[in-house]
Amino acid sequence: MRTVDEFPCSTISIENVFIPLSDGTRLAARIWLPVDAEAAPVPAVLEYLPYRKRDDTRARDALNHPYIAGHGYACVRVDLRGSGDSDGVLRDEYLPVEQEDACEVIAWLAEQPWCDGNVGMMGISWGGFNSLHVAARRPPALRAIISASATEDLYVDNMHYMGGCLLSDNLSEATVMFACTSLPPDPAIVGDRWRQMWLERLRGSGLWIENWLEHQHRDDYWLRASVNEDYSAIECPVFAVGGWADGYTNAIFRLMEHLDVPRKGLIGPWGHKYPHLGVPGPPIDFLDEVVRWWDHWLKGVPNGVMDEPMLRVWMQDSVEPNPAYEARPGRWVAEERWPAPAIGPRTYELAAEGLVAPGASALPAGAFSVSSPLSVGMAAGKWASYAATPDLPTDQRNEDGGALVFDTAPLESPVEILGRPELELQLEVDRPVALVAARLSDVAPTGEATRVTYGVVNLTHRNGSARPESMDVGRSMRISMELNGIAQIVPAGHRIRLSLSTSYFPLVWPPPEPVVMTVHTRESELRVPARSPRAEDELLRTFGPPTAAAPLALTRVSPGEHHWRTTNDLATGGTTLEIADDDGEYVIDETGTAVTRATTEWFGFRRDDVTSARGETRTLRRFRRDDWNIEVRTRTVLTSTRSTFVVTAELDAYEDDGDRGMRRVFADSWFREIPRRSV
Repeated sequence: MRTVDEFPCSTISIENVFIPLSDGTRLAARIWLPVDAEAAPVPAVLEYLPYRKRDDTRARDALNHPYIAGHGYACVRVDLRGSGDSDGVLRDEYLPVEQEDACEVIAWLAEQPWCDGNVGMMGISWGGFNSLHVAARRPPALRAIISASATEDLYVDNMHYMGGCLLSDNLSEATVMFACTSLPPDPAIVGDRWRQMWLERLRGSGLWIENWLEHQHRDDYWLRASVNEDYSAIECPVFAVGGWADGYTNAIFRLMEHLDVPRKGLIGPWGHKYPHLGVPGPPIDFLDEVVRWWDHWLKGVPNGVMDEPMLRVWMQDSVEPNPAYEARPGRWVAEERWPAPAIGPRTYELAAEGLVAPGASALPAGAFSVSSPLSVGMAAGKWASYAATPDLPTDQRNEDGGALVFDTAPLESPVEILGRPELELQLEVDRPVALVAARLSDVAPTGEATRVTYGVVNLTHRNGSARPESMDVGRSMRISMELNGIAQIVPAGHRIRLSLSTSYFPLVWPPPEPVVMTVHTRESELRVPARSPRAEDELLRTFGPPTAAAPLALTRVSPGEHHWRTTNDLATGGTTLEIADDDGEYVIDETGTAVTRATTEWFGFRRDDVTSARGETRTLRRFRRDDWNIEVRTRTVLTSTRSTFVVTAELDAYEDDGDRGMRRVFADSWFREIPRRSV
């Protein structure tokens, strides 16, 4: 990445400003703005997160906000109520009070002497979510938003219940927030009250996974922060950004289709990262795209940003299966609107011979059964790649041994897929609660199978997730499902493979009982959205190489470790996936704070016992500076019986007590049994 030291505007950075709210709460903000902003006010850009501006996001903020501010903006990075250096306790994600606070912050920004009254909001992940949420509340000063790696459907797409199936990343996300909300503010910012604020958080934030498991269906709990309940509530322009290795990309297709405002979509090969930091590459000069967007919508600059196609995506070339890619080869393609009228379905019928064109032959009726082992899914990778570990799917041939597999003949010409494949299945199952996992793979002539996309559906949610319906055991019925959106070329000579399984652990939690599924082929079909290459794609404006402001100065104290390991114990029949995301210890030079961050996850099972499925996470967070030395440890375990989910959790907080060393200042534990309701 190229770093930039000189910008059109000279800037200053204000380490902390407290923004007062109407109820007396103060939110902590860090601000970058042009030195002459009070004499010549500029638009403000808000990023609003729970992830600690003082340390957690400081490295990323150093790259982004000075760059944007240097192009004539006041960038304001605010800690949510109950996080970082802000007052209060954060009790769950995306609560109404979070959105109400944001509206007050935007009004405060618009009134500052250095702001011209125009405000934009941007963010990735949580910040992308609340940009959409706040836009739907229509605060008067908010003119446009940028939402990266986020969704407008909280139930389906936020690591919770994909297709009505419980995602194991539900546990992972709960772990991230369990650690984050248990941390204290920095005494250098809030003063002596830091300890009391810390104890309030430790006592009051709670165990969020309990909330999420209590709401297994699409009820009001999820709808309160799901913008897709009323797309018309958003009246400002939207720039939606994501990556094929991320978990939120489907939302970009839906936003392009359903919003009725000026909008643009950008999807690259990246995981859960801003595109200038994107892995797999190639990364792009995303901050230049950000400035162009703000220049147009906050300053009225006629720079042609809205003259370009609505949706631009990276069409990925075929690659060998690998859990980590430095870059994905491909090319940029674009669509003027979405759905794109020139993209049509290529239909394949399921048959004993594989995937065949409709009417290719008089196909006899066929019925094929499978009961997948729990090992199907161990090569699935993460639901959303965080680019911290080799977390992408590996060769699918081991997975296919426990699935029904349908291949095309070798393709006579390349197939370019863009959009969400659709699957219609005529099937029956022998249990009232069951799931189907469907995978599309690119099979090379050598036999290597690279997963292109996948989808899962809880069959009790086949008619919607608000009111699930048990399956009639042994009765054949037709179900429809969509796979995740993708842009992918399958070359001539390769095969397209559809694989169907009854489990996909640990990506999704297994059903309460082993399931035998029978698929009736003659009544089942796959529809792949096919796009023809176009000459105009070669005329698209070129993205430059990534640029950013100077990186944050850090001093490494101890190394980190990142790994993804599967072990099989032949004596016990146990299989365990261990994921380590350990950043080691480093010092933030400009604050003198030493930071330790480590998270380890384990997912495992014994043979094919669905009640043996287990997830465990542990976190360590430590801050040291002068005489301030604190540590927080968490542990969460998720298991299940046929009728309940079982959660156990522990929280321990420590403070350095001088000669006596680290003293535990707080401890709590949880044991919860939550009934399974058609999951």
